[in-house]
Amino acid sequence: MFKDLFEKYNWAEVKTLIHTATSEQVEAALKKEKLLVSDFAALVSPAAAPYLEEMISKSSMLTRQRFGNTMQLYIPMYLSNECKNICTYCGFSLQNKVPRKTLSDTEIMQEVAILKKRGFDHLLLVTGEDGQMVGMPYFRNAIKLLRPHFAQISIEVQPLEAEEYQELSELGVHTVLVYQETYKEEDYKLHHPKGRKSNFHYRLETPDRIGKAGIHKIGLGVLIGLEDWRTDSFFTALHLSYLEKTYWKTRFSISFPRLRPFSGGLAPKVEMSDRELVQLICAYRLFNPDVELSISTRESARFRNLLSTIGITSMSAGSRTNPGGYSIDPQSLEQFEISDERSVEEVIEMLKSQGLQPVYKDWTYVW
Repeated sequence: MFKDLFEKYNWAEVKTLIHTATSEQVEAALKKEKLLVSDFAALVSPAAAPYLEEMISKSSMLTRQRFGNTMQLYIPMYLSNECKNICTYCGFSLQNKVPRKTLSDTEIMQEVAILKKRGFDHLLLVTGEDGQMVGMPYFRNAIKLLRPHFAQISIEVQPLEAEEYQELSELGVHTVLVYQETYKEEDYKLHHPKGRKSNFHYRLETPDRIGKAGIHKIGLGVLIGLEDWRTDSFFTALHLSYLEKTYWKTRFSISFPRLRPFSGGLAPKVEMSDRELVQLICAYRLFNPDVELSISTRESARFRNLLSTIGITSMSAGSRTNPGGYSIDPQSLEQFEISDERSVEEVIEMLKSQGLQPVYKDWTYVW
């Protein structure tokens, strides 16, 4: 289990290692073809900032070599904002007195009709964490409804048991996203004071359960802004490296959600500039040329245009982050504010103008 490896590292020591990295260590990492996590630490360090142009050049080259001139497009569908957790950074948090909604079968199909008209074949299902309102019975039903209409279904829901992930895989789930939010245990507890999500180690072990269930792809990430992003990213890279060695048949993706405004409000503890996010994306690409790197509509249109050329291989478009946001209740409470509000057609036009081919699905199941 990753927990055994994780406990060999000390947050403060890793942070010091990163923030005291030298230009010589950065230059050594840039010369390597196969990087270690210690090289990744150098590439996300302050010392790497002057080398950003070289990192961008190498990242762009590796991305085109591994992924060609393609960009995967996906669309999130929020099924429910019911949640039993208190999370300091989320609009769906239990303590927020907001209208709660879970989509019915009819409402799900209303959303499907609109998303299919927009051309999407990759759907990301998102819910709050409420095992009673949106537990396995709800997931089974929703996936059976949706499976005939989409080639690829991903989910971002509460952590489940390995046998439950296996069942969802058999029903047609292709990818499971689970973000640790932060790998700093004491801060994790501050941001998750109540609910099942407050169990740091249960969440930490979730990717192991997903891997054992044979899910095709696992998505990792942290919420950038809760803690030192360089240190959190080191532990994400360490987690990725462990998972790839342990579940070698599985594919992986990394996402880069930066803390965004929401109803209730939490200011980032640690600010990350756009330039630093570029540095981080390039560091991941150099560290792992084969990993999928994904960006959401949290980021601005102009910035996403840039990111699509330097390392990102998957992005959402035309997103809403509230249940029924496409057809039923577009103005209801969103989980967080989006920044890129362009239509799907506008995003596609942007990608084509950069010589990229929009791809609406990763692969197709043969049943």
